[in-house]
Amino acid sequence: MARIRIVHSTDYTYRNPVGLTRHRLMVRPDDSHDLRLHSAKLDVDPPPASTFWKHDVFDNSICFLEWPESLRTDRLSIVSSLDLTHHPDGQPLPKYTLDAKSFPFSYSNDDVSDLGHLRTPQPGVATERVQAWVRRIVAEAGCTEALKVVEAITHAIKQEFRYEARHEEGTQTAARTVELGQGTCRDFAVLMMEALRTYGIATRFVTGYLYDDTSGVTRGGGSTHAWCSVYLPGAGWIEYDPTNGLVAGANLIRVGVTREAAQAVPISGGYFGNPDDTIGMDVDVSVSGNPIS
Repeated sequence: MARIRIVHSTDYTYRNPVGLTRHRLMVRPDDSHDLRLHSAKLDVDPPPASTFWKHDVFDNSICFLEWPESLRTDRLSIVSSLDLTHHPDGQPLPKYTLDAKSFPFSYSNDDVSDLGHLRTPQPGVATERVQAWVRRIVAEAGCTEALKVVEAITHAIKQEFRYEARHEEGTQTAARTVELGQGTCRDFAVLMMEALRTYGIATRFVTGYLYDDTSGVTRGGGSTHAWCSVYLPGAGWIEYDPTNGLVAGANLIRVGVTREAAQAVPISGGYFGNPDDTIGMDVDVSVSGNPIS
């Protein structure tokens, strides 16, 4: 258990004063048994004319910002500050809760109906290249125990692929990640999701923050982080971070969950102006944590 404070700053600068369109933010986690949100604060400059919150189709907390049409500005600053307590599930998972004993496993009829497209690979994403890769990892796991096989896939991504920060928007396909042998945390999450979906296993994309980056061996700190969750019958949704080989939500602050990566953008929006008015975007994420005994 740890008390966590997060400051996520995003600054946009423009060559000429521009108007701002509606912006959509996914920066606020919801209270749960593993996360207690004490406070969540947004500081926006220039101040929006209206701020309102909604739940999306996945029940994530989404904030919308709107400015007057007459507003013109050469910068936009959005700062999200969170204060929370995290109770990660940790390892090992209680085996008595797990109905999925061997890999691959099947779901009940009710689960199949409810999980829907979370079990289905994206069209054109889980190609033969991805299938060949994950089949090799499953074979090399040396057992059929469900937990150990899923963990083997998690650790294989960390061990076999090189982490490379990429500042361009978007996420590369799972097949592209296998081809290049490298990617970002978002790419690795997508690879694990699509690899498991080839077996009909339900997965979700998770966006949030990594709060233990003091060891010097974790990758993806200093910015928003991404990983995936896997639905294991009896145990429920279990989080896996293939970038760092973390299991069961340790050191991971979940902000939003979606079916695919494109639905989990922390901040999105646009402006009225010329295409070359954008000078740049600077993102800084500060995460500090203190253990609670």
